Amino acid sequence: MSTKTISETKRNSQRSTMRKVLFVCTANVSRSPTAEDLFQGWKGVWEAKSAGIMPDPRGKLLRQELIDWADIILVMEPTHSEYITSHFQCSPDKIRILNIADRYTRDDPELESVLRKRVPPILQEY
Repeated sequence: MSTKTISETKRNSQRSTMRKVLFVCTANVSRSPTAEDLFQGWKGVWEAKSAGIMPDPRGKLLRQELIDWADIILVMEPTHSEYITSHFQCSPDKIRILNIADRYTRDDPELESVLRKRVPPILQEY
C-alpha cells in the first residue's frame, strides 16, 4: 500500500511532463535571467533556466548539461546560437533566436514586454 497522497502523485506526474526551456544570453545578468523569471512555470507546463556564454561573475555559465536538460533553447542573438552549435553538441533545430539586443537591464519593463510578445508563440508551437 502506497503512502503517497494524491497531491504528491499529481506533483510527480507534472514534473515528468514539464517541458524545459533554456534562455541564453551573453552575461546571464539581464536578458536571460529576466526571461527565466517570466516564464518559470508558464502555463503550468514550462520549467525555465538561464545561462550565459560568457557570464558575469554573478551569472551562470552555459554547460553541456544545461543544453541536454533543455527541450528548447531560446537565445537572445544569432551569435549565441552560433556559439552553442560550435562549442557544444546541440542540434540547430533545438535553438530559436529571439533577436533581442543587449541594451536592457534586468527586469526592464520594455524587455519584459518584448519577451512577452516573442516567447509565447515559440513555446506554444513546441
